[in-house]
Amino acid sequence: MNSRHGHEMRFGVLGPVEVLRDDVALELGPRQRRLLLVRLLIEDGRPVSQDTLLNDLWPTDRPTGAASSVRAHVSRLRAVLDPVRQGLLVSGPSGYALKVPREARDTTLFEEAVGRARDALRARQLPVARQEIDAALVLWRGEALAEAGEHAFAIRERARLDAALDDAKELRATILVQQGETELAIDVAEGLVLKAPLRETSWALLMRALYAAGRPVEALKQYERFRDMLATELGLDPSPQLRDLHTAVLRHDVAVLGTAVTGASLPPRPAVTARRALPAPFVGRAVETARLDVLLAAGAAGRPQWAVIDGGQGAGKTRLLDEVAARAAAAGFTVARTRAGQALSGNRGISQTCPTVQLLDALRQDGKDSAEDEVAQKDPLATVVDELTQGPTLVVVDDLDRAPQGFHRLLRRLSQVLREAPVVFVCTLRNPDAPVSSVLLADLALLGATWLTLAPLTIDDVAELLAAQGEFASPTEVAALHRRSEGHPFTLVDLLALPPGRRTGPDARIPAAVRNILHARLLELPDAARTMLAFAAADGEWLDVGLLADAQGLAPEELLPLIDAAVTARVLVWDAEPGTADTTGTGRYRLPELPRDVVLSTQTASARQLRHAALARELAGRAGDEAAVERLARHLRAAGPMAPDMSPDVTPPGVTPHSPHPRSPR
Repeated sequence: MNSRHGHEMRFGVLGPVEVLRDDVALELGPRQRRLLLVRLLIEDGRPVSQDTLLNDLWPTDRPTGAASSVRAHVSRLRAVLDPVRQGLLVSGPSGYALKVPREARDTTLFEEAVGRARDALRARQLPVARQEIDAALVLWRGEALAEAGEHAFAIRERARLDAALDDAKELRATILVQQGETELAIDVAEGLVLKAPLRETSWALLMRALYAAGRPVEALKQYERFRDMLATELGLDPSPQLRDLHTAVLRHDVAVLGTAVTGASLPPRPAVTARRALPAPFVGRAVETARLDVLLAAGAAGRPQWAVIDGGQGAGKTRLLDEVAARAAAAGFTVARTRAGQALSGNRGISQTCPTVQLLDALRQDGKDSAEDEVAQKDPLATVVDELTQGPTLVVVDDLDRAPQGFHRLLRRLSQVLREAPVVFVCTLRNPDAPVSSVLLADLALLGATWLTLAPLTIDDVAELLAAQGEFASPTEVAALHRRSEGHPFTLVDLLALPPGRRTGPDARIPAAVRNILHARLLELPDAARTMLAFAAADGEWLDVGLLADAQGLAPEELLPLIDAAVTARVLVWDAEPGTADTTGTGRYRLPELPRDVVLSTQTASARQLRHAALARELAGRAGDEAAVERLARHLRAAGPMAPDMSPDVTPPGVTPHSPHPRSPR
């Protein structure tokens, strides 16, 4: 245990009890002595009578000589903890007391670090908040008061510490959302919901994290799951605060969704005047929808069908699934949905059960707990097959590549045994190259599974979406909106939530959810790659690899791994020459508009000026054409007072040569 305080002895109960002197663990003796130490620590310096100790240490079957045993344990603890008689473990008429300074306890260090993290979050000092909350959580070595188990004297303190731990984890997830690390925040929130399914603040945090990750539909589904579970278990409705959060997700009200939870009342974000309702009009997927309709028809006729849909985050997979599920339900299908192997129907919320039980929960419409089904326990596969063949059934598996191996094995078995059944399986992938999916996908390929890759929306799709929302836009405006969104459905819908004048052009804004996603991708990159992107953003849309390398004092081959990392993180894109394949190597790297705006927004004005100046110096040494002259002029203007001194024969027309700043920073 590290501390800001200078005490040489440290007492820990956030796990098995331990005492450190100068970072060396003391030998505390047998379990009963350690239990005695825990009992005294819980009392926080107040005396505990011998009768109370006897009752607490031996609630049943007290041995003969227990009183003598207590005195002997106290004596030996005193010899270990307080060998020079500094008044640490004392006795008196009221009993025994352990006078441990609060600052020498790991519980105090934990609570102080959490408090500092909250304060830093309120002040928007996210790196500090992250550092403090991580320092707090690392103090936990296991279950609090581990020796005490279920002893009555420890129940209250253990519950308090467990609740404090959950609060701290919620705070960490909140900080992660604010930092743009939404996937990690989702993992933390899902763990909290698993541990305490009726803890509403954890569900609220999970909804916020999912929305920030660009998954608003899943956030809405989590609300429905919690509401159904709350009604079934307690006969209650969600609180007004959670209902307001649900409404905020529906309206994409980032003024509400951007506010942190867990007691950190942060300053409100600017109000949003333009809101949208879900779902957005469904456009641009006519071919995919038609092919899925064919599969539904074949499945209804008793021929099992499999389809795989792949596309990156926000490519529109879930929206397409919603559409096919609605069509299947209208055609009389039973629709079962899972995400990453977890049932999204049923009434028990998230549960850590086997894949067969999860799929049964998704299939059953009566809310029956499949984990308690004796028939399912005896022959789980046969039970699933029976449920699947009751009538036309559509099984939707979202995020298949994130499901556990056990769920993949179950689907492989089903693909082998379902030969004549009215069943259609539709699975989505974020990463079709994930190793976890390869064996199953190979089996499905042999069965002739339909594979659909979601391409970006076209300019015509953008025009159709605007028309469906009752908006008229000129071809130029539609093209600008398509260029800014890259045809990405999630990004496009978020842009359309902004007022028209804030979507494109000089007054364009970056939607909050899109900004968070791009920030998360940037955080995945090494520092050198982010520096390279800062220079690229200053230069423009298309990467000039030679110029970027020269400006940073690197060889081009040193820059290429950084470019590859940015492409993998989906910040840069490779545009192949029209009519050529990506594998030919003919094309250019490009920094799209929104990532470029986000990169620029993370830099100070002076940092941007320095990079423009560095680029201008390199360009000045090139014998260029008219385009190069215009490019140099742009960098000189953007460099402002940092612009390098240019000789008259190099300075572009219309640009006044700058004298070197007397103390220009380097």
